[in-house]
Amino acid sequence: MFAAVAALLGAVLMVLDSAAAGADPVGAGSYSTTAPGPAPSGCADLSTDPRHWVTADAPSGAVPTNDWWSSILWKRTNCAYGEPLFAQPLGFRAQSAGLGVSYSTKPTISGGAKGVGEYHFAYQEDFVVGVAGLAAPEVKVDDWSDWTVSPYLGDGTHTLRATIGSGLPFAYFRATGGDAQIRTAAGPVDVWSASGSMIGYTVDGHDYVAFAPKGATWSVSGSTLTSSLAGKDYFSVAVLPTTPSTSAADREALAAEYAEYAYAEVTGTAVSYRYDEADSTVTTTYRFTTTALEGSANGTVAALMPHQWRHLSDGSPLPQSYVSSRGPLKVLCGVTSFSTSMVFHGVLPEVPAVADSAGADAATLQAYLNAEQADPARQVSDDTYWTGKGLGRAARLAEIADQTGNAEVRDAALSVIRSRLTDWFTASPGETGHLFAYDGKWGTLIGYPASYGSDQELNDHHFHYGYFIAAAATLARFDPVWADADHYGGMVDLLIRDADNYDRADKRFPYLRDFDIYAGHDWASGHGSFAAGNNQESSSEGMNFDNALIQWGTATGNKAVRDAGVYLYTTQAAAIEDYWFDAHDQVYPSGFPHKEVGMVWSNGGAYSTWFSSAPEQIQGINLLPVTGGHLYLGDDPAYVRANYREMLDQAGRNRPGIWPDIWYEYQALGDGDAALADFRADSSLTSEEGESKAHTFHWIRNLAALGTVDTTVTADSPLTAVFVKNGARTYVAANTTGEDATVRFSDGTTVQAPAGRTVTAGAHIWSGGSAPGNTGSTPTPTPTPTLTPTATPTPTATPTPTGTPTPPATPTPTPTPTSSGSTGSSPTLYPSADGTLTGTAGPAGRATVASADGVNHDGSPYKPVTFTASGLDLTYAGGTTRFDLSVDAGQAVADGVQIQVSYDCLGSGKWDRVETYRYFATDPLPGWEHYTDAAGLLSASGAPCDLRNGTVQAKVWNALGNAPSTLGTGDLSALRLPYT
Repeated sequence: MFAAVAALLGAVLMVLDSAAAGADPVGAGSYSTTAPGPAPSGCADLSTDPRHWVTADAPSGAVPTNDWWSSILWKRTNCAYGEPLFAQPLGFRAQSAGLGVSYSTKPTISGGAKGVGEYHFAYQEDFVVGVAGLAAPEVKVDDWSDWTVSPYLGDGTHTLRATIGSGLPFAYFRATGGDAQIRTAAGPVDVWSASGSMIGYTVDGHDYVAFAPKGATWSVSGSTLTSSLAGKDYFSVAVLPTTPSTSAADREALAAEYAEYAYAEVTGTAVSYRYDEADSTVTTTYRFTTTALEGSANGTVAALMPHQWRHLSDGSPLPQSYVSSRGPLKVLCGVTSFSTSMVFHGVLPEVPAVADSAGADAATLQAYLNAEQADPARQVSDDTYWTGKGLGRAARLAEIADQTGNAEVRDAALSVIRSRLTDWFTASPGETGHLFAYDGKWGTLIGYPASYGSDQELNDHHFHYGYFIAAAATLARFDPVWADADHYGGMVDLLIRDADNYDRADKRFPYLRDFDIYAGHDWASGHGSFAAGNNQESSSEGMNFDNALIQWGTATGNKAVRDAGVYLYTTQAAAIEDYWFDAHDQVYPSGFPHKEVGMVWSNGGAYSTWFSSAPEQIQGINLLPVTGGHLYLGDDPAYVRANYREMLDQAGRNRPGIWPDIWYEYQALGDGDAALADFRADSSLTSEEGESKAHTFHWIRNLAALGTVDTTVTADSPLTAVFVKNGARTYVAANTTGEDATVRFSDGTTVQAPAGRTVTAGAHIWSGGSAPGNTGSTPTPTPTPTLTPTATPTPTATPTPTGTPTPPATPTPTPTPTSSGSTGSSPTLYPSADGTLTGTAGPAGRATVASADGVNHDGSPYKPVTFTASGLDLTYAGGTTRFDLSVDAGQAVADGVQIQVSYDCLGSGKWDRVETYRYFATDPLPGWEHYTDAAGLLSASGAPCDLRNGTVQAKVWNALGNAPSTLGTGDLSALRLPYT
């Protein structure tokens, strides 16, 4: 009784303390109302209020961010008009004279079969739609809905308002102050049909139709179409799904069919979804609201993306399709809505421990677990991302330790989760870190310390917060009081609402901020201000957020959150299958040589990341974190094996050299026995920052026993999975609630799931005791809030920030020595402050490596620091160039230092051999890091040769990033030539 009263009094005092500090209480937690760090920023001095960029008629409430059209609202770079907008199939670009229109059908592909490569359907303007005389100084946003936006351009006399949207072949316009005008990019207009208010024309092989009001006509003069609109203010333009081989008759027929919907202006769009537990399906309905400006038509034309048309449950698409960066878009005509039906295959808190509970493997697992007891949430930095990674690590350990009866490690992990979440979920007086702050102007909750632009650019909130929510879900199962709304559950809900607000009535946050409803996946960049549109790298961290909602909603009984998680998870899994993995070989353009992209862009994809050029990380960033919510990665075991093989081929290795634990865990989804053998042969590996050997071994060892994911059987509970090996199925059901449950699988199997336990049936059965190694055990322990381990930072971090690479140029180095330094016969050279490479190590110094200015310069020197040695007489001894460079980016994120070493054998002024090494992703922590030849060779040209009065040059530059780095000179860095 006394303890309960003391706890209640403490909570009351905490709330009063927080209120005094300018914080708003949420149960026993609180958030700050004053940000301790910089606010989100945009252009000039207008960055503090995004409402500058919307009209008075725009919707109330929080403005959307992280969208395909965000750059015209945020304007991070082009402060008047933003960047191109890629809506699929059309692209748009706001400008002074109106709205540019592009239908890009010819991809640009860079990179070869090995290494970094990208494909983009770049914005290529076919024409500009405007009003005669329009000279708008900027673009504003007049309206938005779930997948449309209405840009507004005005100069005081003329106005142009457009409505454009994802999947809309039509663009709708309202014009005042002059004639409607369409000006093509080059040459006279190629008109193929003119009939009253409708005109058909072709630009760069693309067929368009413009529709003026009935009674109006179009006049043609050179490259310009003009219409007075018969005194009205509306018109529309549509692109047709034609190709150069389309016959004139078919083109005319398509134009006539589209004409039926030309005046049904789309004025709104909205999604709704329903999770049916009984048959484990998600039905998603996409609705269009239209206004008939003429006639009675109320339908429109919709171009469906592959993840939609593969699961279409109503409607019959036209035989024609559009070309897009997302593959073929199939067309529905006359729709007011369409629906998809997708199967949800379930998630688990953790893979069950079905392997033997005794013997050497069980002892090995317990040894791995015990080694983590002192610091289960080890993290490398104190920001929201790395704190989240540490919490995720502890959650995995808690689940495994509980399954195997290791109460000490389980309780240590739960204790640190409770302690850190409680700390972050409480805003104390004068506190500047370990708290969340609400920014009302931007409608967002920001965690401090922030990282990777999560504060000023609103990047990656779903990545960061997904880890917090997932750890809270694990804690909720063991400590439901902590998780209730009167304690800290309300703060968890705020994190959910910030990243993907599931409640349309809550105007504090935009609806589904990070999730692109029509594209079916998240966008990571808050501003989206890139020439290639928006982007997302780690689709699997997006899925970690979705899984966290399912786990949290189930554990706390919040079906609204659970169902939102199931919708997001199921939809995004389908999108990942197509757009990150191209599992059906229908999305990536012909000539793109990879089976996976590291990043998806609005107008394409890239076999690259923001932080590494290593294939293990380019492909691996879409695999982590490995959790029971990531079983979707194993839906196609054959693809798993093929993807694993491509990684090895790209890396030129027989075994992954970076993140081997992540890769063995992924491999286990396709071949558990092979993964277990590889892990045993490589068990001294260094764990990825969010991983532990205990989890890696547990995952691989048990999947080797369970087999692969069986997607042919579903269940009437979300926390389920089915595995098959040698034709025998194992059924898994987890019950994280406080009441017993009966789970029914679609093949008739029934499993009794006691409260708080994970159980199996079929090939692997256990009764659910509590002895170590008994995998049915998930007891509910008494919370032990006393242990708070101190985190020990890991020296090397691998961030996943958001940004934009551009295709790297193929280097064609030309000797440009800045200074000559003779080393005689020394094969070991040291960079000197005067730009020479000398044979004697001088005093330690520093050289500044210029910023990459936010552009990807991988493989192509950009503003390099150059060091040169000449007059060398050395004999090639075999082997490779070696180097050890001391580098430091301070607290800057996403810098990548790169080196190129060139050999001029005879001092002739021509480079005979050029070696470019993979860049090194520096961490955001001050202090020297070592960039060595272990990064691997990116490219090499020419053959090694003896040096006779030869020259060697080293160029060091930043391949990535927006901030300069520091290179240690003198005895801080060394270049070792393979010469004697």
